Amino acid sequence: MPFVQVHWYEGRSNEQKAEIAKRIEDALVEVAGAQPEHCWVKFSDSAKSDLIIPEPRD
Repeated sequence: MPFVQVHWYEGRSNEQKAEIAKRIEDALVEVAGAQPEHCWVKFSDSAKSDLIIPEPRD
């Protein structure tokens, strides 16, 4: 059972999430031979203030 977890900033609509989940599912079916009913996609929405991404060091 493929399980894909998408971590990203909040603000996407349910329609956008559904479209992205469908495209991920399609890729898993086409490339990996997975069954669509076994493909799970979980979205974790976070506020930008919840994540700290350091600046690259020279």
